Amino acid sequence: MTGHVEVVVVGAGFAGIAAAVELRDAGHDVLVVERADRVGGTWRENVYPGVACDVPAHLYSLERHPNPGWSSEFAPGPEIAAYLDDVVDREGLRGAIRFGTALTDAAWDPTADRWRLSFSGDGPDTADVLVLGCGRLSEPRIPRIPGLVSFPGSVAHTARWDSAEPVAGRRLAVVGTGSSAAQLVPELVRAGAEVTLFQRSPAWVLPRGGRTYDALDAVRFAAPGAIARERRALAAGDGERFAARSGRGAASARARRAALAHLAANVPDRAMRRALTPSYPFGCKRVVLSDAFYPAVAGGAVTLESSALAAVEGRRLIGASGVAHDGIDRIVLATGFETTHQPYARLVRGEDGRTLAEHWARGMRAVASTMVAGFPNLFVLNGPHSALPHASSLLVLERQAEFVRRVIGGGGVVRVDTDAEARATAEVAARASGTAWLGGCDSWYLDERSGGVGVLWPGTVADMAAAMDDAARTAVTRTERSALTGGAR
Repeated sequence: MTGHVEVVVVGAGFAGIAAAVELRDAGHDVLVVERADRVGGTWRENVYPGVACDVPAHLYSLERHPNPGWSSEFAPGPEIAAYLDDVVDREGLRGAIRFGTALTDAAWDPTADRWRLSFSGDGPDTADVLVLGCGRLSEPRIPRIPGLVSFPGSVAHTARWDSAEPVAGRRLAVVGTGSSAAQLVPELVRAGAEVTLFQRSPAWVLPRGGRTYDALDAVRFAAPGAIARERRALAAGDGERFAARSGRGAASARARRAALAHLAANVPDRAMRRALTPSYPFGCKRVVLSDAFYPAVAGGAVTLESSALAAVEGRRLIGASGVAHDGIDRIVLATGFETTHQPYARLVRGEDGRTLAEHWARGMRAVASTMVAGFPNLFVLNGPHSALPHASSLLVLERQAEFVRRVIGGGGVVRVDTDAEARATAEVAARASGTAWLGGCDSWYLDERSGGVGVLWPGTVADMAAAMDDAARTAVTRTERSALTGGAR
């Protein structure tokens, strides 16, 4: 298609779908463009064995689309992808999505007061409003390791898992010990693989718990108001979890003791326990929830290399410790994502012709975690200061979608200025000051360009909602659109 659309949403994961539903219901003309051939976002891309959400399913779902049929308290990845697909059909949104269509360029036209757009596939030429729902977990982070590209076996990131490759009887090297590795490694062991686990630094791990739901649970959750009550109960501990993850007070001390007790109960060998004990504050990195990871590592089928992968020489992998591991058949990179260097930032140019990447050259920043100075009628979801270290990311995405609907509801051109952005950035820095997140570990929460938190929101869900409310009232300015466009849709 060519021509003009009022609102273009880029990405058909949770962020894009939540925004599209919110804006369409408010009467806006919305088109979603998605580079892949189906919806799902990170849950479409991540299909490695054991992939699951570490947030309870009734909180990791859209508030307006409760699902009484979750199979377990912590839903597996394929089930979450299917849920989002079902939401699209229930909302009748599928016809408003252009699949196989990647954004290749977006430039604000100050004369016409609209976005000029280019796509790899069939997309509009212009839009009044551009919403980036591209996600911070969309671009795998591939480490630069000497010899990696010449490894004779297969090398793949967890987000590019090839289920056709055999696992049983193979020697696999897993690089990383974050959440993806903690889910994957036990499944590889169950499938009969020998695993060498390269650990640059250990993670704090808490027991996950959780239960499988049955038909009676489905009936119970289908009762009017049941899931709303469940969501309130799950969210009730937000303050306690936030305090624990931020390294503050008794909550943090309790969580640290629980993690150490979990380690001691599952890893009898003292030397291995020492190797698996973090030296950084609890919460500095994302806390892993797993009941299976420690037993798998301690069970004999895993060789723990307590240093980073430093070099690859044929099928020999060498740790930073100098220890070599021979005969590796396959390398799996559980190395996370480019959270602070998001690919779309290179494609989007604002009022002064600079890209988002250039604007963020000294670190990611935004007002209300959503709007960026110099980029009118642009909204970034899952961007700067939007990740929660202690709660469901969907709670933020839903607030961001509501914020976009509220701000564009009056029409015209909306923007924030550099002073508002500076104040918002200073507030984030003040909230993060003295927390565990700045406790000296190398975390994907941090932005090395600014030295502060990049994607992390260092506050509670209520704090985020209040910041958005304040920004909508005091930081967003509105002007009439150019006479060249006449306000036409």
